[in-house]
Amino acid sequence: MTVDIHDPQDVERHLWEEMQVHPIGMLMLVGGEAHHAQPMTAFAEPTERRLYFFARKSALLARDTAVGHAAMFTVQQRDLQACIGGRLSLLDDPARVDRYWNAVVAAWYPQGRLDPDLTLLQFDCDDAEVWLSQAGPIRFAWEIAVANAVRREPHVAGKASISFH
Repeated sequence: MTVDIHDPQDVERHLWEEMQVHPIGMLMLVGGEAHHAQPMTAFAEPTERRLYFFARKSALLARDTAVGHAAMFTVQQRDLQACIGGRLSLLDDPARVDRYWNAVVAAWYPQGRLDPDLTLLQFDCDDAEVWLSQAGPIRFAWEIAVANAVRREPHVAGKASISFH
């Protein structure tokens, strides 16, 4: 399926679709004490433009999160790379825990849904930078060859900026 890189709504739709299929990315706080990004599984609610993550209350990421703390979530798949900016906060929501609880999550929390160290992180999306490549491997190879031959950048991807407000 082709995505119109010049249509922010089309790019946003595609981003949410990809997040449903490939929800793993790197989450990090922005500002304050420096910490490395860490891999997290996002549970997306596109209509609310929110992501949810399971976390341990004792983890640095959760401990350093204050209401509305700036954060970034980056995703990288074969034809899509994105950096989503937003606000991260702790959330006590047993109904959402139940909604997103699955065997993979359970493996990380042996005490189950009622683990006292379990919390949810709510990520309210503000904006995103999205790079899309729809070239495929043959066109990619061609573009690299041409770029090197004529000394120009290859035309294999487009970039879009999205505002979620």
